[in-house]
Amino acid sequence: MTSPIRDAVAHLAPGYFALVMGTGIISVGLHDAGWEVPSDILMWIAIVAYAVLWVLYIWRASAFRKHLVADLRDPAKAFGFFTIIAGTDVLAVRLSMAGFGGISLWLLLFAVVLWFVFGYALPWQVLLTRDGKPILARTNGSWFIWAVASQSVAVAVSQLQPLLGGGPWAGMLAVLAWSVGVSLYVAVAILVLLRIVHFGITPQDFDPTFWVTMGALAIAVVAGSGVVDMDHSPMVDAVRPLVAATVAVFWTFCAWLIPALVGAGVWRHFVHRVPLRYEPTLWSMVFPIGMFSVASILVGRVDSLPAVEQIGLIGVAVALVVWAIVFAGMLHHLVLVLWGGLRHRR
Repeated sequence: MTSPIRDAVAHLAPGYFALVMGTGIISVGLHDAGWEVPSDILMWIAIVAYAVLWVLYIWRASAFRKHLVADLRDPAKAFGFFTIIAGTDVLAVRLSMAGFGGISLWLLLFAVVLWFVFGYALPWQVLLTRDGKPILARTNGSWFIWAVASQSVAVAVSQLQPLLGGGPWAGMLAVLAWSVGVSLYVAVAILVLLRIVHFGITPQDFDPTFWVTMGALAIAVVAGSGVVDMDHSPMVDAVRPLVAATVAVFWTFCAWLIPALVGAGVWRHFVHRVPLRYEPTLWSMVFPIGMFSVASILVGRVDSLPAVEQIGLIGVAVALVVWAIVFAGMLHHLVLVLWGGLRHRR
């Protein structure tokens, strides 16, 4: 009989680094709102979660390689691995705010390398899937994390530009990542819409990853604002007016999406009675709420829109409550797994 702990590691969700993404971005939002103590607490939780998840992922890769390979080729799960990149970048940005510039630069370098490797390898693995099931039918909200990972690189590069020194390379990388992220968002949105039109979607299929539909645009707002504020370089200067024009449009569409996502949640859990219990994909809902809040604060302050900034401040408080509920659910789940492991040893 398999130990519950080993079984949990074997089936560890590919997108669990969304825990770091959600915790880190809410820490950033709390910092922007001036709530330093809870911001610092969440920053350290994100650091610990990042380290623990790497241990678990490496354990899984060495001991349960078949499960890992299966996830890499599963269209419904593979794109969750992009949370590793986004989580690394979000943590790099938060650590730079805390004065850990050296560590932030190493994290950024690591994220950029992973972005290039994963950006080509993971989609190719999915396209190689030959299990007799249509790939389009398994397209879901996790595919948007591909775009989020690209935008997270743009955010981190623009935020850490002063630490990167002079030269045009930072501007080129930030513009590249932002442009790729926007293009991927459009492409994935078309695929998801085609999936819904051709194959439909059940309440069970509409999991929390669909919130990334909004989060991927919210991070594009933050990334775009960062690119616009970057120092002079030929590439940045060439696209600055275009990028600046998209920020308000993207933020408005994010705001429009929120009632639709909330309504879909009501349809799933209250109309069709899908049980509302802890699952790792809930972190893919926490992150978009936090990112929208940060984007709102940024847009409100940069464009002198007090109402938008107020929305962001309220959003940070809401995101913190949602984070606390999901975090408590995760701890309860973890206790059950550990207790099961102890009983198995006896």
